[in-house]
Amino acid sequence: MKKEQMITEGINPNTLRIDQMEVSDILKAMNDEDKKVAYAVEKVLPEIEKAVIIIEEALKNNGRLIYIGAGTSGRLGVLDAAECPPTYNTPPGLVLGIIAGGEPALLNALEGVEDDEEEGMNDLKNNSLRENDVVVGIAASGQTPYVIGGLKYAKSIGANTVGISCNPHSKMTVHTDVMIETVVGPEVVSGSTRLKAGTAQKMVLNMLSTASMIRLGKVYKNLMVDLQISNVKLKKRAVRIVMQSTSLNEEEAITLLQQTDWNIKEVIVMANSNIDRTKARDSLTKTKGRVSQAIEMAQNEVSL
Repeated sequence: MKKEQMITEGINPNTLRIDQMEVSDILKAMNDEDKKVAYAVEKVLPEIEKAVIIIEEALKNNGRLIYIGAGTSGRLGVLDAAECPPTYNTPPGLVLGIIAGGEPALLNALEGVEDDEEEGMNDLKNNSLRENDVVVGIAASGQTPYVIGGLKYAKSIGANTVGISCNPHSKMTVHTDVMIETVVGPEVVSGSTRLKAGTAQKMVLNMLSTASMIRLGKVYKNLMVDLQISNVKLKKRAVRIVMQSTSLNEEEAITLLQQTDWNIKEVIVMANSNIDRTKARDSLTKTKGRVSQAIEMAQNEVSL
């Protein structure tokens, strides 16, 4: 696909006079365009589902989820990866974000670094890419050389690959097992893909990581039961989660959390099954951390 044919580089007829608009009209135009993003994502839910299944399987088998991108796309991947440890208590490196140009590119625009395919390959090599990892290439254009180089290398060693683009039939397609194309149309400001394209990418990344973590037992009902409790705010959240998931009052919740080193999952299983910590931990181990199943198992054992 030639650059001039890319939808993300097109002229938006709805904002041709945006430079002459009042602030209220600029904001309304942006909001009207943003409304289209969720519908574009909705159209590719089947592809997102396929990607989640691949990611879940990889993470269950000691693989990693690795995002790779340049510019805005790379920053969004790094952001999603960085939020997994505090939200889901994932070990460092399980979800990894790689951006063209490395850490300096997070704070400064280093646009030229995205043009080197070999650097994408080298960055994955330097992070010891393995066959059981999943590489998610993120590029609004769908043709960023750095990302394509990474995807090519991942495919060459047998790793699964996923692509996220905002243009149809992009160059990334032939290098991916699953291609997610959120076609959001031309931007409010032509070519500024940090806008609708960036929003679409963020939504897809949210889905990939969140759905995968839910499937891995990091969520009970719709509560973050595996969060990393590192400050006062999160301790208060842990207490609320326990109270919402059990019949414990605040004092009882705090007492059990302190006794279990603030392990929310163990407290919920203990309280709902009337068992001690050792048995709760055993149930969680057998169910691979899935709280609902651990409670059911523990309750069945108690009733025998």
